[in-house]
Amino acid sequence: MVESTVIGIPCPGLNGGPMFRHSEAFSFQVATDDQAETDRLWNAIVSNGGQESACGWYRDPWGLSWQITPRALTAAIADPDRAAARRAFEAMMQMGKIDIATIEAARRG
Repeated sequence: MVESTVIGIPCPGLNGGPMFRHSEAFSFQVATDDQAETDRLWNAIVSNGGQESACGWYRDPWGLSWQITPRALTAAIADPDRAAARRAFEAMMQMGKIDIATIEAARRG
């Protein structure tokens, strides 16, 4: 058993041995306030051996999955204007790291 703190959140972990490997069934999602914070967190892991994926996801060097999710993205895909939400979602599907300006432009149409 190990206790760690990730972005201020206590996270206990259990070593399940070779039979229980990391999977995307467990991942971290980190909400960010702006592009600078999104870039800082994304770059911190990707530049240290992480592997980029789609839609704000990446895998860290230990095999754990993370999604850096700007609050602007969450708001855009929950927009009551379903067409705006769809445009934002479709823009997100084309991205690795989320670009807030592109999401907001897609949301506006």
